[in-house]
Amino acid sequence: MRAAGACPLPRAVGDSIYYRALQYPTGTTTVAAPPFIDHVAWTSDSKGRMLRVYPTASGRTATGDAALGQAWQEVLRAAPTSATASMADQFRCHWDFARIVEPNKTSWNLEAWRLDVGYAATVQAACNPGGPE
Repeated sequence: MRAAGACPLPRAVGDSIYYRALQYPTGTTTVAAPPFIDHVAWTSDSKGRMLRVYPTASGRTATGDAALGQAWQEVLRAAPTSATASMADQFRCHWDFARIVEPNKTSWNLEAWRLDVGYAATVQAACNPGGPE
């Protein structure tokens, strides 16, 4: 985990395209390549605005900081107003943990109304600081 106050995700990845070979238990190797995000959609509920992030198959399996950074940049290109520390922490939490716990979840839901409590507290709150979805 990153130190408190550190930027949770890279803000820019550059023009490079990153590939990461993944080793699966069957012994086969699969390449997870961009794009990592299929699309995003803003919605709202009684608490406020929510960004639904729909990962691609590669977005569900890619690993590493470069892929994480590229995936976040894809989100920011599609939804520039999501560029907050809280939304970045929620995205990273989904990338690091939620997709493992619930690999077939249709979308990763990032709520704009959630407070910036830092990455560690976001993880402790199961990616939902300030209460459940």
